[in-house]
Amino acid sequence: MDLQGRAAVVTGGGRGIGSAIARILAENGATVIVSARSVDEIENVAKSLQSEGYEAHAIPCDVADETSVEMMAQEASRRFGDIDIVVNNAGIARSNPVKGLTLEEWDRIFSVNATGTFLCTRAFLGGMIERGWGRVINVASVAGLQGGPYMAAYSASKHAQVGFTRALAAEVADQGVTANAICPGYVDTAMADYAVARIVGKTGLSYEEALQSILATNPQQRLIRPEEVAHVALMLCSTDAEGINGQSIVIDGGLGVH
Repeated sequence: MDLQGRAAVVTGGGRGIGSAIARILAENGATVIVSARSVDEIENVAKSLQSEGYEAHAIPCDVADETSVEMMAQEASRRFGDIDIVVNNAGIARSNPVKGLTLEEWDRIFSVNATGTFLCTRAFLGGMIERGWGRVINVASVAGLQGGPYMAAYSASKHAQVGFTRALAAEVADQGVTANAICPGYVDTAMADYAVARIVGKTGLSYEEALQSILATNPQQRLIRPEEVAHVALMLCSTDAEGINGQSIVIDGGLGVH
């Protein structure tokens, strides 16, 4: 795919799914702005891509902070021109029963997963509409389509992200911009490691037993690879994908059909 002349911002781009998406977009010609709170992580991703001859640059940002998002957007636009693609990948997860869930935890999860998606989209949407072309890709979760015990805040925030995607898609459908969500199951990232650790801590299961309980949620008995999510993101950037709008694309090995 030729993304020459396109510029993309990838939040949560310092590791896992975000770094995989940053890489595949850069490999296909896009200028990629890798963004996250961790300066070291995003600089490592950008430098790695630069060493291979790709256009990649690091701009730190806290997606939950409006001023930080505005500063990131201004710097990205000043240095690299029009931003055509926004990948809202930054996200956090916490596991607690509702009766033990604090308002602080609830607000923090929503501030990153839902509000962060809104702020970063809003920062670049006007330019996309003016130019008549843009892609908003929100990395959500199967938790945004179904519920699960001890994940009320995370699931609710991902449902909000999916709902935002659908509403935005309807709003900009006739303006050359598409908005879609990618909803993976458990992915082989630090977030899956956190989930395993929480299961071990709450149940007393061994690490291997806890991991197997997570693998069992996927009929293919495995974790999704970050690169699988990245390939879907790349596809959504294609001009041939302009008819895909407002969708929640599930990557879960078939969990949803059971």
